[in-house]
Amino acid sequence: MTSSIGIPPSVGEPQHVRGACPHDCPDTCALVTTVVDGVAVKVQGNPGHLPTDGVLCAKVSRYTERTYHPDRLLRPMRRIGPKGSGRFEPVGWDEALDDIARRLKAIAARDPQAILPYSYAGTMGLVQGEGMAARFFHRLGASLLDRTICSTAGGAGLTHTLGGKVGMKVEFFAEARLIVIWGSNSITSNLHFWRLAQEAKRRGAKLVCIDPRRTETAEKCHEHLAILPGTDAALALALMHELIRNDWLDHDYIERHTLGWEALRERALRWTPERAAAVCGIPAQQIRDLARDYGTTKPAAIRLNYGMQRVRGGGNAARAVACLPALTGAWRHRAGGVLLSSSGWSPADRAALQRIDLLAGRSPRVINMVTIGDDLLRSASPAFGPRIEALVVYNSNPVAVAPESARVVQGFAREDLFTVVLEQFQTDTADYADYVLPATTQLEHWDLHTAYGHTDVLLNRPAIAPLGEAKPNTQVFRELAARMGFDDPCFADSDEQMCRQGCGSRIDFDELLDKGFATLPVPDAPFAEGRFPTASGRCEFFSATLARQGLDGLPDHLPNYEPAGASERFPLAMISPPARNFLNSTFVNLRSLRDIEREPVLEIHPADAQPRGIADGAVVRVFNERGEYHCKAEISERARPGVVNGLGIWWRKFGLAGTNVNQLTSQRLTDLGGGPVFYDCLVDVQPA
Repeated sequence: MTSSIGIPPSVGEPQHVRGACPHDCPDTCALVTTVVDGVAVKVQGNPGHLPTDGVLCAKVSRYTERTYHPDRLLRPMRRIGPKGSGRFEPVGWDEALDDIARRLKAIAARDPQAILPYSYAGTMGLVQGEGMAARFFHRLGASLLDRTICSTAGGAGLTHTLGGKVGMKVEFFAEARLIVIWGSNSITSNLHFWRLAQEAKRRGAKLVCIDPRRTETAEKCHEHLAILPGTDAALALALMHELIRNDWLDHDYIERHTLGWEALRERALRWTPERAAAVCGIPAQQIRDLARDYGTTKPAAIRLNYGMQRVRGGGNAARAVACLPALTGAWRHRAGGVLLSSSGWSPADRAALQRIDLLAGRSPRVINMVTIGDDLLRSASPAFGPRIEALVVYNSNPVAVAPESARVVQGFAREDLFTVVLEQFQTDTADYADYVLPATTQLEHWDLHTAYGHTDVLLNRPAIAPLGEAKPNTQVFRELAARMGFDDPCFADSDEQMCRQGCGSRIDFDELLDKGFATLPVPDAPFAEGRFPTASGRCEFFSATLARQGLDGLPDHLPNYEPAGASERFPLAMISPPARNFLNSTFVNLRSLRDIEREPVLEIHPADAQPRGIADGAVVRVFNERGEYHCKAEISERARPGVVNGLGIWWRKFGLAGTNVNQLTSQRLTDLGGGPVFYDCLVDVQPA
């Protein structure tokens, strides 16, 4: 394989450029892009990278289609129509950036906190994500964004139990004898883990899936526990009950490597299988059977994912599940334990990239990205601070992905809100911008990537020159910084220099240049002898940190804000998992993938469809007090009775009535981490 640094020359010989998938997925695949005469002709998985093993998902294997898409934004655009109309005219970069800087300066002169960045994981890269952008907004003194929209509840639960976002190494799932896939449709969202699970299955392992929906993954497991949304902690506590009652415990491990056992034991013994079954909506015998399998099978591994923490009690649920391996001593085995996220193992130097020191002692307010709908509509007040006057959006599509989108749209439609969007395509959010600035794709820029599903660091090198007038995010913020008069030397750092800075002292940049990836030195069985990264060095069943905050130090089941069956007006619980061929709102505009998904659908069980007079394929109105959403009904036993599945996240402009499923979700926050409660949502459905 021919490696190259930077952009390969335009010659007839194919060039092979190593890179990394930028998307919000635990697999963080290593890529190889084939370039001929300066054109990317193919994107493949790197066969030399063990976690990728040469295989890509259907979405990313079409990455050249995304890069060369006819709708790609390739020139800066200025709004000429009403907000939301999507009407723009081309404008030169200098004119656009001069005007943006002028308007930001005027707002910052009054109060820089009236300016808000809004971004998330449109790229997971440390440089094109919160690299130069963070430096710019820290130097400006803008409001800080609490980036909570995906994983903070589960991350907080893991941190208060294990000490960080750490867990077993993914490759050893192939050696497990029991794999519990909890809150994850791995075939859709974690393909390379699924290949390991299949390898374990061929070796005789039992696979169990816990998910309200009968997903593609659940269909291929030996057992499926179709619990009600938001009841995961109740199930985990009942499993503990059975482990205790039958003495399927590793007493030595509990004594030497855990904290708070007696208190947890007392709580768990209150959760009989019958009590949990009534809460979870499943037979008590299913709970007993899973407890027996988990307590008597070694090694046993749990692949926990973020779907189960998008409810009121999501942080507590993650805590409860994370306690289980310490009870049985599963951590003693390299193929035992739990994995939610491995990102805590990474030594990447984010501080060097983000330069929080540029705040120079200022403490701007923090705004939670989940509540952006309400926050854009707030007036200035002593409690809130100044009204948000300017919004700079990059790596995100909040009009489509943020909850309670009617409020989000209302906020973005404010005529007095100055909005700049850095984008590759004219998304729902871009339609509301005053300026849309064309951004590069992953094939056109440098970046550094860590992973949350394995323990490698990856380098992405540009395979082709930027198309049209597109610029990397970093370059846009460099040029804005210059116009704002920010002359700090860090704003002159190149993208390659920033990749080096992000490596810090513990990641070998030369190895990244040579191979495209580097493997972190994580022990095969990291907690076989305890040594958890908690303050006590133990797995903390009881968290003194939470107790000091006035919270329950033990994990517990917290009912949903909107528990299933609790409302006569809205009797159905709704979850909104991703459609198989989309990744959040990314890829929705690729016709080849959209044609596979066909149209927005709501999966509904026959027992719920029949009394409502809903026929398969009919247009239905899904509604609650926050709004309504029209889509096609798919009568299917993928949905369990009492729960409907609104597959997302479609761009609103592709919806049947110009909305998507987030018209129905709420801006409430989780118990820990301030995360969203997308799956804590009651609705009703009727023919449209």
